[in-house]
Amino acid sequence: MRIGILDSGVGGLTVLHQILKWLPKEDYIYYADTSNAPYGEKSKEEVKEYIFNAVDFMVGQGIKALVIACNTATSIAVDDLREKYDIPILGIEPAVKPAVQRCEGKRKKVLVLATNLTLKEEKYHNLVERIDHQDIVESLPLPKLVEFAERFKFREEKVVPYLKEELASFDLKQIGTVVLGCTHFPFFQKNMRSIFPEEVDIISGSIGTAKNVKRILEARNQMSSGTGDILYFSSGVKIEDKETLSNYKNLLVMLDKIE
Repeated sequence: MRIGILDSGVGGLTVLHQILKWLPKEDYIYYADTSNAPYGEKSKEEVKEYIFNAVDFMVGQGIKALVIACNTATSIAVDDLREKYDIPILGIEPAVKPAVQRCEGKRKKVLVLATNLTLKEEKYHNLVERIDHQDIVESLPLPKLVEFAERFKFREEKVVPYLKEELASFDLKQIGTVVLGCTHFPFFQKNMRSIFPEEVDIISGSIGTAKNVKRILEARNQMSSGTGDILYFSSGVKIEDKETLSNYKNLLVMLDKIE
């Protein structure tokens, strides 16, 4: 049986990339809900319906575990999904806790970059309230980065001016850690490195999610001896055209180079 990875589009590939490192002998279904992307700019009710439709399809494919590789989808639906399905369901959330731990006592700020919907959700606000005892966490929505990624627009001349404009109100020297709170954002880590001071850490929650997948499968004795094979679906339709498959594979290679 395969591990399912769900995202609104290509952002979940950044999570899959990390999981492949920890579980290279598992096989996967990657589901990009491209017909309904982006999630981050839609209503909570709409997105929850999209997610449940996608998960119903993936469970029907016989997956043994599901990773919600989208911060927005996790914040909206992960608890309800766990009530409905009896397979392990893992989500991803902004890595606020390790970011705060790095910055406490250093007189530095944490800047969380995410989608509008993630930053509006109660789950995110509860996370910050629980961890941010020194009031050092600030947030910024960057919805256009999702659009750039979905259109495969990663060139510096497109991305950097947008980032500089959105970050203009922040004193970047006061920031200690940047949290990539959307799975699309790691594609732009090099662009961010050219803007933030060298000493600023840039982190995401993907590694923690990958470790948790391995831990849970080991505990359930569900480890496989596959080949790392990946089946790609777009809103319930198997992706078979060579150009799209090539684009997805190239993005995984791109992530290797970013690291």
